[in-house]
Amino acid sequence: MDPEGGGKPQQGGASVAGRGAGKPRRRKAKRNGKNRHAAPRMHAEADQQSGPAGQPGPGNAVDSPRKRKRRRARSAAAAGAAGDGAVESVPPYAPANAGAVDDGERHRKRRKKNRGGRGLQGRPLGQTRHGPAYDPNKVVPAAAAADEQRPVQKSAPEAFRPPFRDDLYAALDLGTNNCRLLVAQPTRPGQFRVVDAFSRIVRLGEGLAANRRLSNDAMDRAIEALKVCAGKLANRPIRRMRLIATEACRSADNGEEFLDRVVRETSLTLEIIDRETEARLAVAGCSSLVGREARSVVLFDIGGGSSEIAVIRIGDNRSSRLANHITHWTSLPVGVVTLSERHGGRDVTPQVFAAMVAEVEEMLAGFECPPLAVHDRHGGDFHLIGTSGTVTTLAGVHLDLPRYDRRKVDGLWLSDAEVTAMQAKLLSWDFAGRAANPCIGPDRADLVLAGCAILEAIRRRWPSPRMRVADRGLREGILTDMMADDGVWRRMRPRRDGERMDMGTRR
Repeated sequence: MDPEGGGKPQQGGASVAGRGAGKPRRRKAKRNGKNRHAAPRMHAEADQQSGPAGQPGPGNAVDSPRKRKRRRARSAAAAGAAGDGAVESVPPYAPANAGAVDDGERHRKRRKKNRGGRGLQGRPLGQTRHGPAYDPNKVVPAAAAADEQRPVQKSAPEAFRPPFRDDLYAALDLGTNNCRLLVAQPTRPGQFRVVDAFSRIVRLGEGLAANRRLSNDAMDRAIEALKVCAGKLANRPIRRMRLIATEACRSADNGEEFLDRVVRETSLTLEIIDRETEARLAVAGCSSLVGREARSVVLFDIGGGSSEIAVIRIGDNRSSRLANHITHWTSLPVGVVTLSERHGGRDVTPQVFAAMVAEVEEMLAGFECPPLAVHDRHGGDFHLIGTSGTVTTLAGVHLDLPRYDRRKVDGLWLSDAEVTAMQAKLLSWDFAGRAANPCIGPDRADLVLAGCAILEAIRRRWPSPRMRVADRGLREGILTDMMADDGVWRRMRPRRDGERMDMGTRR
């Protein structure tokens, strides 16, 4: 016996032949009483093979009563039409010579036509056997639809056509400490998918506070990182890109000379943005982290050479672009690199930390901004948002991550007490202890406490019960603005009730 439970077939396939000859197969696909796979047969041939009085003739021994009945009905209709001088009616799906084509032929033509519309199993719609590849935007005239054996196609409305779905956008941010690149593709309204990313610590602003010039070593490090970015951009079809430089190139006396060297050696043209643009881009990049219940937010970006702060007040009519709700903003000429160089970042005592906080508080004292209402600060609809390496480092240490994980950090809420505890913990570690932490590392060990001092000054100016961590910033804001300006999400979303809907720029 066969291991599967059935008997062994006889030698030479005898069992197969016997099974087929014993009785007809029951599971044959039929339609209208006829075997779907039967060979076509003309009515004239069938009539010649049939004997008199409807008896089966030679070659038609298995003719069914249903077929004979249809044949008698057609003969009677033809005879009546000939006697009355009328024209035989033809079904709307039949060709002009329908009288010479049997049901099997019409059945095959219907299957062939429908198959062109719905596709074959296992074969994509764009690769049918008949004719060229299917084009959804092609208008097929009704007269030509029968020839191409596919239904009439109409051009899709503009609102349903996603013209930018396969396009790529790129954003590069050359800051005082980091060189970052993002290449992304728009997806759902207000969102995009990151296709490629690059980040490297270059410390372009090293020594800038002392002599107001970019050093040769710092420029060499930045050029090497930009060459990597140029290679990534050259290997992809980028629809639109924006490459920016911030505080280091903005404040250095030889900033323009450095950018000319960048063009010569990397073919990349960087744009030096002002502080207001930098603040607006930071807000645009974090807009999706501001909930609908929020009425006021203070968003800050602690950079390497400057720190941008934006006060956002949201009324009942929230704009699709959160940057439109900025009421006050400022840019402090201090960052983690410049502050650590002035006060020392390796050996930070509580006294040194207090001196750094006091310096930043003095800068904030000159920022004229009306105080937030008490119910805003304590009623649950006001909070801080931090987008920088300082706050993401605090979040990673708070979560005790074995290695930094953006998915767990981005969007994390930290209470005021948790932020205070993390700052005290970092201050208790020496340089080696900070460098050994996987979320800090040796590259940031001398910068993280300077960032904590800037954060502490901001928290004292705008006390809040909670703070949200954002692992995003200028690059995301650049991408969001470019896609929104191109109308990517507005054109990719289907219209409702015949009206075009404006989309938000959530990320």
